[in-house]
Formats: sequence, structure tokens, C-alpha cells
Amino acid sequence: MELDADRARAAAAEALGDFTVTPRMITIAALAAAIGAVTAYIAVALLALIGFFTNIFFYGRISRALVSPAGHHLGVWAIGVPVVGALIVGVMARYGSDKIRGHGIPEAIEAILVNGSRVEPKVALLKPVSAAISIGSGGPFGAEGPIIMTGGAAGSLIAQFFHLTSAERKTLLVAGAAAGMSATFAAPVASVILAIELLLFEWKPRSVVPVAIASTTAAILRRHVLGLGPVFPVPTHPSDIPATALIACLLAGLLAGGMSTILTQAVYSAEDTFAHLPIHWMWWPAIGGLVIGIGGYIFPPALGVGYDVIGSLLHGDATTTMIVGVLLVKSAIWSISLGSGTSGGVLAPLLMVGAALGGAEAFAFPAVAPGFWPLVSMGAVLAGTMRAPLTAVVFALELTHDITVLLPLLLATAVSYSVTVLVMKRSILTEKISRRGYHLSCEYAVDPLEIIFAREVARRNVASLAVDARPDTVATALDGRRQRLLPVIDAGQRLVGVIGRTQLDRWMAAADPEMPLETVIDRHPAVAQETEPLRSIASRMAETGVTRMPVVAADGRLVGMIALKDLLTARTRLLEAERRRERVLGTGLHLAIFGRGRQHKARAEKLDASNEELEARS
Repeated sequence: MELDADRARAAAAEALGDFTVTPRMITIAALAAAIGAVTAYIAVALLALIGFFTNIFFYGRISRALVSPAGHHLGVWAIGVPVVGALIVGVMARYGSDKIRGHGIPEAIEAILVNGSRVEPKVALLKPVSAAISIGSGGPFGAEGPIIMTGGAAGSLIAQFFHLTSAERKTLLVAGAAAGMSATFAAPVASVILAIELLLFEWKPRSVVPVAIASTTAAILRRHVLGLGPVFPVPTHPSDIPATALIACLLAGLLAGGMSTILTQAVYSAEDTFAHLPIHWMWWPAIGGLVIGIGGYIFPPALGVGYDVIGSLLHGDATTTMIVGVLLVKSAIWSISLGSGTSGGVLAPLLMVGAALGGAEAFAFPAVAPGFWPLVSMGAVLAGTMRAPLTAVVFALELTHDITVLLPLLLATAVSYSVTVLVMKRSILTEKISRRGYHLSCEYAVDPLEIIFAREVARRNVASLAVDARPDTVATALDGRRQRLLPVIDAGQRLVGVIGRTQLDRWMAAADPEMPLETVIDRHPAVAQETEPLRSIASRMAETGVTRMPVVAADGRLVGMIALKDLLTARTRLLEAERRRERVLGTGLHLAIFGRGRQHKARAEKLDASNEELEARS
């Protein structure tokens, strides 16, 4: 009997694991690899489409080469080019799908949260085309947001052809999104981290592994179609960063957090302003396009994606005019046009503005190396605006392949992230979700139901009935208790079954007083193991509709009862751990170790003498 109990306990321990992954993950990972391959070529096609429209709009030629709109010779007529592109996008959004409006990532989040990770086929087609028209006509946006949305749409569409759960569709949607970013920027690791921080809402092998496979596949194929990378090669900075420069990184983080706040508020202030206009939203992008045209006429490098401008800033080659132009003109036309509801991404503009901020800081901060402060501030602005500090750090490293800036990057991004989470309730991504009536929490933590077990909250002072009980003895056993569910046990205290109070009262009122209790009990009840975490018990309650269960030991002995309200104990403990403040080490020990001055030392000695006297008396 004791051996059987040991085996039962070993089996129960074996059932608990660090992860809940199943072999199904392999199937999903294989699908993710295929999605990664498809999305890599979609990214190539979108970049080619952007180049095609840029050449058509600004140079009147047919070519797929990526060129900057800044080199046009249209003169004042260039002001009308973004207006034409924005009009086309507005018509596509109204008569095609309004899901193409915006910068892509919030739309991917909404598809995950609201639509069961299902994306309409027309969105997968219209989004890249509208983004290519918007950017190709001079829109100051990045291609990564539309590529993320398009890659996610491709993943979702492929997933919809298979018999999958909503969670599996979500994984494949995010796999496509990560693959799109990986192919665009040659940043496979940052793409996976971005997926985790912004899209997955979980860190589980069932989702992280397929997303990593898709991102890796896209990065491998990118080498053959777009090149190896990095996208922004820079000279390696010195690894021995002076202490004064590290201190300045704190200030760089503060300034980046302030810039992130300004950019986010500018975008949604523009959106609010457009919402008050007495015209249909289809015409808003055209107004935003007019702002782009005027800004581009004043400062041509503000037009388009601007990868060449980012490269100049990171090399420390940018002039004062370029730095001021990016900070003022690029920021203004980007925030206003994005608030108008046109199609375009946010990553490239944030990189450019952040690098320009660093270029301005280089005039006042300690000199380290050319391009050092633009690189640090670029990552910090990205971290603060998107609330994704790990993504920002790894992304900056993969874009430049300069590992020597890891420490200052981490410091500046942490400070920038701290500023924005303290100042703003939501990020530039989640604010749009909130305005559509949904709330998204971006804080990840271990579920308290995972770390508290049934044995810790089970009520042990419960009434139980013997399996051979008779009606005349049950009333005595109950002792007036109104317990709703009663466990039935044998002579060895092992659970045999359960009976509800209503059925028990009916049995006790039956005409045959000799009818044994075992004839009316439920012999196959839902039970909880004492070593079982509360989360699995909560899941079983949700599946079965049973809100009260007996708790049993590994050998079947009854331990107690657990009810739905007992699960709140876990939440209560978490709240107590977060809110209750206490001094763990006593004042005497603190003074003995960290004595501060003779007065404190004398006080500690006097306290010790008093303690010794008390011990002697006792």
C-alpha cells in the first residue's frame, strides 16, 4: 500500500512540468517555416512596389529600384504628388477596406484580440498596395509596419486553410509578421522579440518556437534576394565608454523619453483634429498629403522612407540643417499625416527622429565616436515610443552589427522606457486599440494560479460521509452544516464519490431507510489533486461547470474541498505581496551591519546589553 502511494505521488509529480507544449508544436513550426519563406518574398515584392511608385510619381519612369524622392526636379509641383497618392489611398480605404488605414501593427493586434486571428484576403492585397502608393508618393513612413501587417495577413490566410485553433492561427499570424520584419531589416532576433513584446501576449514554446522558425527562414532567404546586411553598417565604436558618457546616456534616455511622448501625443492630437472636420474620413489623407507636400518642398529629405538619411546620421555625417530638418519637418509631417489615417509604418520614422536627436546631442555630450549618440538615441526613442525596450536594443544592434554599444544602449533605452510608462498610460500602438474600445495590458508575469497549489487553499474542516452510511446516521455526521457538496469516503479515508446536498436530502427523505448511500452517489466526480496548481483546477472548472471539488492526495485519500472562491486566495496573496510593505531585517541588525556614527553604534551596543540581560534573567 505504501509502495502504491509512492508511485502515485511520483506520477503526480511527473504530470507537472515547466511547459505545456505538445508535439503539435512541430506541425505549427513546419507551417511557420513555409509562411516565413512566403513572407520573405512578399517583403521583397513590397519594397519593389515602393520603388516602382516612387519612380512613377517623382521621376516619371518605370523602375523597381529604391530611390529617394528628395532628388526630384519637379519644383513646386512636388507639393501635389503626396496629395494624389493620399487621394488614391483614401478611395481604397473607403471602397476597399478601412483596415488598411494606419501603420499596421495596431491592426495586427486587433486581428489577434478581436477577430480570432482571421484577416480578410482583400486586406492582405490592399494593405501593401496602399502602403506602396503612400510611401512612393512621398509619405514619410516606413515600410515595416505594412510589411508586418501583410506578413501577418499571409500567415493568417495560410492558417485558415487548415484545421487550427484560434491560438494556433495567432501563432502563424505573428510568425508571418515577424518574418516580414526579419526580411526587411535583416533582424531575425529583434523580430522575434518584437513579436513577443507586442503581438504574442505570451511566452510559451508553442508560439515562440514557430515564430523563431519563421523569422529565421525569412532571414536566410533575405540573403539571396536582398543581401546579407546589416542595413546600416557603421564603424565599430570603442568598447571602453568613458564614465562621463555613460552618465550622459541617462540624460539621453530622458530626452528620448520626452521625444517619444511628444511624438505619440502629436499623432493622436492630429487624429483628434481630423475627427472634428466636417468631411468624410476618406478625404483626410489628402489633407495630410498636402502637409507632406509642403514639408517636402521645404525639406526634401523628409519625403519617403529615408534610409539614406538614417545612414548619414549614424555615420555622423549629417549637417546641422539635416538634423534640424528631421527634428522639425519630418516629425511634423509624419505625425500629421499618420493622424490623417493614411497607410504607413512607424519604425523608420522613429529611427530617423531618434538618430537626429542624437545628432543634436552630440554637440553637447562627451565625444565618444562619430555616430555614437545618434545610435544610442535611435534605440532609446524606439524603446520609449513603442514600449519595447528589449526589441529596441537588439534591433539597433542587428541594424548596425555594433555590439560595443550594448551597455549604453541598454541604459538609455531603460531610462526612456521608464519615462514613457510613467508619463503615458498607453503607447503609440495601444492608444489606437484603446480608441476602438479595447484594452490591452502589456505587462507579462507568472500567473499566481500557477504557483499556488490546491493543498495550500483547500478547506480541510469539511464534513464527509462514510460510503456505507444510512439515513439515520447522516444527520449526526452533518452536525447541522449546510455544505453543498459532500465527499463520500471508505474506511481508509479514500474518496469514493460525492453527493450534492439536494440529492442527499431527497435520499434521506426516501421511504426506504435501509437504502445504502453508495447507491445514489456520483462515483466519477471532478476532483483536484493536492499537488495540482490552481490554474489547472480553474481550467477544469471552466470546462466542466463544476465549481466545487474534493481535493485528494496521490493515494486517493481525501484532503479537503476547494471551491471557486478559494481560487481568489491566489489573487489576494499577489495583492498582498505587491502592496504590503515590511521591514524584514530588524533595526538592530541593520545598525550592527551598517552603523552610522558613534551614536548609532552606542545605541546598538546598549540594545545588545539589554538583550543579554533579558536572556540571563530568563
